Amino acid sequence: MRLLHTSDWHLGRSFHRVSLLEAQRAFLDHLVTTVEERAVDAVLVAGDIYDRAVPSLAAVELFDGALHRLADLSVPTVMISGNHDSARRLGVGSGLMGRAGVHLRTDPRTCGTPVLLSDGAGEVAFYGLPYLEPSLVRRALEAERGSHTAVLTAAMARVREDLAARPAGTRSVVLAHAFVTGAEVSDSERDITVGGVGSVPASVFDGVDYAALGHLHNCQRITERVRYSGSPLAYSFSETGHPKSMWLVDLAADGGLETERIECPVPRPLARLRGTLEELLDDPAHEPHTGSWIEATLTDAARPHDPMARLEKRFPHTVSLVFDPQREDTEAGVSYAKRLRDRTDRQIAEDFVGHVRPGRQAAPEEREMLGRALDAVRVSEAADETREVAR
Repeated sequence: MRLLHTSDWHLGRSFHRVSLLEAQRAFLDHLVTTVEERAVDAVLVAGDIYDRAVPSLAAVELFDGALHRLADLSVPTVMISGNHDSARRLGVGSGLMGRAGVHLRTDPRTCGTPVLLSDGAGEVAFYGLPYLEPSLVRRALEAERGSHTAVLTAAMARVREDLAARPAGTRSVVLAHAFVTGAEVSDSERDITVGGVGSVPASVFDGVDYAALGHLHNCQRITERVRYSGSPLAYSFSETGHPKSMWLVDLAADGGLETERIECPVPRPLARLRGTLEELLDDPAHEPHTGSWIEATLTDAARPHDPMARLEKRFPHTVSLVFDPQREDTEAGVSYAKRLRDRTDRQIAEDFVGHVRPGRQAAPEEREMLGRALDAVRVSEAADETREVAR
């Protein structure tokens, strides 16, 4: 049986305020084309279909259109809810959708109830484990503790119990949305840790033929049978260099696997550039990135004038600007008290201006203004002291 494993669509999400709806539409077109051209028998979507619990109308329309196209191809789809989805909302109408071959699993209590699909070698049982928030599902799953490992272990116990009652040779696939120990993370994923312990060992999924995971955005293999598809698009600059793809999985009659990465269309590459503003504007080495989405980190000692507008002339898709001024601290290791010793109030104030505005000491008119302010404070203090003595 040929499976297409994908996850983390995050429909409706933007990239630094740039809409990704058209890029997401292009991905869904690519997915449907892949299903048709590569004769896929079932599509697996391992959670985070939407980017938020209450998705935009445009995101819902994208999702609805993809489901209709897959149903028109008569290709079954198995989906679970992720931590970004509202399980309740996503699961509305799941019974009716199941009749059309779209199988939504959003209720933790159904972890042990598989979707059964058949090929020439017999049945394959697909178990959908939606994102399991420990504090909310511990009681329903009768987990020993309120941790991610405990609730996933309890859910997998139900999977194994159901699988043990099925005919020998029944193959099994589990969809889950979790953070598995040893996987590579990015800045894009919402933290799901509880008490600092949010990861689960890959051994939780021992005994199944394939575990299709979602949540982490980098396509990666944890073990031969436990894999993340990653997100189809990059959603932060921490994903620069991540391959965006889906797993095409051939599940043999004996449970053996053959896998292939199917690359996803990239709407625009990402690039992280670092240097002074003049270096970024003049260095010919940056020419390949003029069409990329850019995160520029400026190392100028003093903040340049209007840097974004100047960067956009060469890199029109600059969406993130970071300042990390590089300067030599000639007084490193010297205590604050020692640096202030024998300095007047005016000198201290002027030095402070240069400290918070690296590379730009106080201008003459600023020094004059600081002097007037300090003089006014001294006059006020003297007047207060005179009034106090008079009393």
